[in-house]
Amino acid sequence: MPEDFAVTVGAGTLAPADGDALALPHRWTAEGVRATVSFTGAHLLHLAVAGCVLNDLYREAHARDLPLAGVAVTARGGFAPGTWASTGVTYEVRVDTTATDAEVALLLEVVDEVAEIPRAVRQGVPVSRPTAPARSG
Repeated sequence: MPEDFAVTVGAGTLAPADGDALALPHRWTAEGVRATVSFTGAHLLHLAVAGCVLNDLYREAHARDLPLAGVAVTARGGFAPGTWASTGVTYEVRVDTTATDAEVALLLEVVDEVAEIPRAVRQGVPVSRPTAPARSG
């Protein structure tokens, strides 16, 4: 069974309580964002997806005047043995809000459409390296 490279990012009432969680400032929350993540390329890819979704949930909720006391996003996926091709990324969202179920459902739909990193990953992202090696001074 392929390894599951899961990460969780959270803010507000749903921020991870793990003392080892990475803490980062965040435009939309006074306490910042906390992430449980290992430092591997696979985890960092999933962190980018989860972090983007969390950020856009706050942005879009603010634009719609929906209160969010907390948000947690877990992104996960695997990679094919030998090639390290992604087998796909899935993400789950939990929200602590007084908004109605219909408002939350619409918010999740909008964020799934506008979140930049998931959109880029879905399209395929060309990655290149300059041909000349970089050398430090």
